[in-house]
Amino acid sequence: MAGEFSDMTLRELQARLPGLLVFQSVAHHLNFARAADELMVTPTAVSKAIKQLEEQMGVRLFNRNTRSTALTEAGQKLATHLEPALRQLKYSLESATSDTERPAGLLRINTSFVPYATLIEPHLASFLAAHPGIRFEVSLDSTMVDIVESGFDAGVRLGHAVQRDMVAVRLGPTQSLVAVASPGYLATHGRPAHPHDLLGHRCIRQRFASQTRFFEWTFQVGGKPVTIDVDGQMIVDEMRLAARAALDGIGIAYVFRQFVEDDIASGALEVLLEKHSQPRGMFHLYYPSTRQMPGKLRVFIDHLRAANGAGAAP
Repeated sequence: MAGEFSDMTLRELQARLPGLLVFQSVAHHLNFARAADELMVTPTAVSKAIKQLEEQMGVRLFNRNTRSTALTEAGQKLATHLEPALRQLKYSLESATSDTERPAGLLRINTSFVPYATLIEPHLASFLAAHPGIRFEVSLDSTMVDIVESGFDAGVRLGHAVQRDMVAVRLGPTQSLVAVASPGYLATHGRPAHPHDLLGHRCIRQRFASQTRFFEWTFQVGGKPVTIDVDGQMIVDEMRLAARAALDGIGIAYVFRQFVEDDIASGALEVLLEKHSQPRGMFHLYYPSTRQMPGKLRVFIDHLRAANGAGAAP
């Protein structure tokens, strides 16, 4: 593959580039219809472009039948080499326009629901109104994903979960996890006075998606962190479900305080064991350190930090 491209003239590359862009989309989705939607063309146009590219290269790139699409060995080799090349081209173009007055393009963010609901969603409408040339795509995921491999511009997670080779920008205040329950639950089952009392209560546990381990309930006792192995009738895979179950009186939930602040203020939920609550750090927006920050991401970070009481992006 490398030898073939080293002998390729600029005219030949120019002729193949549109087909390579279509190929990259089909290789990513392994579906011609989805690639057509992403490229905003018809499936027929996608099929025609792939056929033309295969004829130009003299190899078959996909095996197709009525039920599935798969890369051939040659197609897999091309996809492996093409993905980083197109990614670098994309960011080179974005870097050249990063200081323009009107940043534009698709901004893709990966995060979990809590930081999205507390730090992003309240300010998203004003951000999009201020930057009409930017299209925003968010993917909510409770597990860590490789944002580079998955094609995201940035991710948002707690600082301790961010990989060391990423640039991390702090967003919002320090987060604390608290145990909460409804007044109805407490009237029936009593109020725990010490973290170990939770062992006798109905606790709503959270299991990380696609994992067997549970979210740990950690408290400060005597100046040291203590993890309580709680139990209960209900298990969820997302914190908003735990909060809703607590509101319904099903049991005690362990959630980020900022996430349920309105429910606490209204009296719908009561904070338990507050003096034992455990700070968990700040949420950070992060992106690869090998990339120059594109303009669309810079204005997004600046907007969020200004809205959440922090300064501009570095």
